[in-house]
Amino acid sequence: MSEPSLEQKKAQFDEYFSIAYRMNVNVRPLEDDENIPDEDEIEERMPYAFRIASEMASIEAQAIRPLRNLSDHAESLADYLNHQARKIDLMMSFVLHQQDEPKHRFHTVKFGGGGVVIESDTPLEVGSHAELKLFLNEEAAAIFCFGEVITCEQAEDSYHIAFIFNTIREQDQELLVRASLHIQTQQLRKRAKEKRTRS
Repeated sequence: MSEPSLEQKKAQFDEYFSIAYRMNVNVRPLEDDENIPDEDEIEERMPYAFRIASEMASIEAQAIRPLRNLSDHAESLADYLNHQARKIDLMMSFVLHQQDEPKHRFHTVKFGGGGVVIESDTPLEVGSHAELKLFLNEEAAAIFCFGEVITCEQAEDSYHIAFIFNTIREQDQELLVRASLHIQTQQLRKRAKEKRTRS
């Protein structure tokens, strides 16, 4: 199968909704002799904390779903379980933050299911590859994947570098899509509240 062109990669990046949002991301450029794992191999390269966090998020989603069908008298049980889940999220968030390496830390300009745009003091060559770790504080989650630089544009005194995800687990891509929509909902609510306060 032939490698997609740069224009096709940019179009693939734009297929997904993305949102302007600042979060920590680790970018470790790959060495020339370092191979990019495929989807079957990515879990072998993934730090254990990322694997367990993903598993816990999946279990939590499955556990909360049946509660929605319970009648009103189960509301206090649902509240209790949601508080327990929140405690686990906070602990998991702490564990994941131990994986954030200051020497590889950048901040995102925007992100979505197709890729991420970071801000950097130095440019990266289009076509270069990197190991990426995205830290989603809002979701108490983190994503481990691999990306390829598809654009590097100067923005005032820094560079905005766009990575398309070229190896990412399906459940992690889904988590990024959900997170981007969730964050957008929060931002819209905040704006609506501010508008009401001003009027």
